[in-house]
Formats: sequence, structure tokens, C-alpha cells
Amino acid sequence: MLSHMTMTDEQRKSVILQYFRAFDNGGTAPDGSSILELFAPDAQVYFPKWGIATGREQIGRMFSDLGARLVSITHDYAHFNWVFSGSDTVVVEGVSHGEHVDGKWRAGNPAWGAGYWCDVFEVRDWLITRCFIYLDPDYGSADVGRYPWLSCTSE
Repeated sequence: MLSHMTMTDEQRKSVILQYFRAFDNGGTAPDGSSILELFAPDAQVYFPKWGIATGREQIGRMFSDLGARLVSITHDYAHFNWVFSGSDTVVVEGVSHGEHVDGKWRAGNPAWGAGYWCDVFEVRDWLITRCFIYLDPDYGSADVGRYPWLSCTSE
């Protein structure tokens, strides 16, 4: 029979903050360990235009693919919106800024551009078991041609 450690919302939040800090630090957690060690061996991560990665090896490949496109990223921790479900699920909404190979971005500049995101996590036994990332991956705002209303807006 499997047993699970009971975690508080604050404990789940601390695991998720380690994840964001590691992501902002090129995949290295504050304690020097790999971001992948924050994930359960069979965890799943979803990223738009990439799909679902299952297990640390695939998650590592996904993060390598994403990292090859990012020069830098910073999440604005002070303004995260945390939603706790009373179970293992935690929703985090926030903003980011950084530099992509297609150029710099900042949430709100332009108003419709990249930088706003919402992630849904499941955290059990001090490990992330699921992380589904919802955002616009067009960091360089290059996809204007497919959305006619964008050519009518100003930054």
C-alpha cells in the first residue's frame, strides 16, 4: 500500500517557488540541484506548441527545447496569484519578462503580447507530479499576421 505525506498549501507553494526560481536560473534550483529533481519520476508537463512530456527524461528534453529559445526569463514572484484547491492542486497566475531569440518581451508591452501565464500544478510528497503551463508562446510578438485585430492596436 502506498502512503503519501500530508502537505500544507504553504509547503506546496514552497516547492512551486523552487521550480520558478530554478526555471529563472537556467534549470538550477537555489540549492544547486537540477530543476528535474523537483519532479516525480512519472510527472507530466504540458507546454503550448510542444505538447505533454511524461517523465523526467522527456521533461528535460522539453525544457532544453524551450531553453534553446530563451536568452533569459524572470517571473514576478511578488505578484503571483495563488489559488489553493484544498487538495494537491495549486493554480498560479502571474507575469514574466525576459529575452527570447526573437526579441525581448514584458507582460503588458504590448498589451496583447506574451508574459501573462497561468500554471496548474499538482504537488505530492514534495514533488511536482503535474504542471500544465498555459501561455502564449509567441514571445517575440511575431504572430501578428494571423490575427487582424492586432494590426489595429497600438503598443
